[in-house]
Amino acid sequence: MGLNILFTSVGRRGYLLRFFRETEGVGKIVGANSHPLSTGLAMADVSYRTPLIYEEAYVPALLEICRKEEIGMLISLFDADLPVLASAAEEFRRLGVFLLVADGKTIALCNDKLATLSFLKKQGLACAKTFTSLEDPLLEKEFREGRIFFVKPRWGMGSLSLYEAKSLDEADFFYRRVREEIASSYLRFESAADPNRSVLIQERLYGTEYGLDVINNLRGEYCTTIVKEKLAMRSGETDVAKTLDHPGLRKLGEKLGRSLSHPANLDVDVMETGDGLFVMDMNARFGGGYPFSHMAGVNLIRCILDWHRGKEPDPENLLPRHGVTFAKDISLMPLPDESTVREYPRW
Repeated sequence: MGLNILFTSVGRRGYLLRFFRETEGVGKIVGANSHPLSTGLAMADVSYRTPLIYEEAYVPALLEICRKEEIGMLISLFDADLPVLASAAEEFRRLGVFLLVADGKTIALCNDKLATLSFLKKQGLACAKTFTSLEDPLLEKEFREGRIFFVKPRWGMGSLSLYEAKSLDEADFFYRRVREEIASSYLRFESAADPNRSVLIQERLYGTEYGLDVINNLRGEYCTTIVKEKLAMRSGETDVAKTLDHPGLRKLGEKLGRSLSHPANLDVDVMETGDGLFVMDMNARFGGGYPFSHMAGVNLIRCILDWHRGKEPDPENLLPRHGVTFAKDISLMPLPDESTVREYPRW
């Protein structure tokens, strides 16, 4: 009998559900999202509409879905989902559900870009210049010298509320705009921890952009790093990428993997400039760049299933073909009729 898996906040990650469906040992695939027209739900065997992540009913709804569908593993595909699930980890364990989610400390470190910067500096890694206040005299000096900065949410993701500023006046305008957008979106929940420093002004770097899949086993022990050069982006997500062998980036990935001890995948964005390698972002989950690793021959899904069963996976499953390029396509797909998307079961 295969392992029944629940994917939460499935969004548009239908390709990931398809990868799991194609892997021997997977049983029923259950998708959950707060919006019934999420395309990822179309790839699930059973689909549920859930409460919003920050609603009190959210975790109880997931627990009841796990019980009803005999779920053995839960995988989240959205950053905002992770801290909520991590805080309820023991409740899922009591149901016999393996929660493929990093611990709360690692999630907080990755979701909070200031905490990420602090961690990277302690690791001796290069970081982009970052400010939290427009009144910092060093920021004014940077603009006078012609540097460009991004204004963005401290707890943001993708390209949500990301603006480019070429002057202090522009930075001031976008700073206020980002504050307003945070207040009217789901970002307000995490930003509530430090509302007066919820916006960052970060130096724009120029160079070659890479995406890393830093892979650990389910005990958090480092296994490997898959490197991809980003050739095109769309809506904050990698659209075209090429796998390659880059010893410096593999070494960087190993340093991160051993330091964080996360389970399975850590999605990392890196910029290589004339001054070295700069880590720009880290996400403790399957990221939008994983499909390129998978299509190049990496099968992290097979490894996850083997590790979960206490079996050592075939090392070949973590070896990519280098120099291959893939692109995400835009295609039409039928969505499940809203009547087939189940409301979450009540207690």
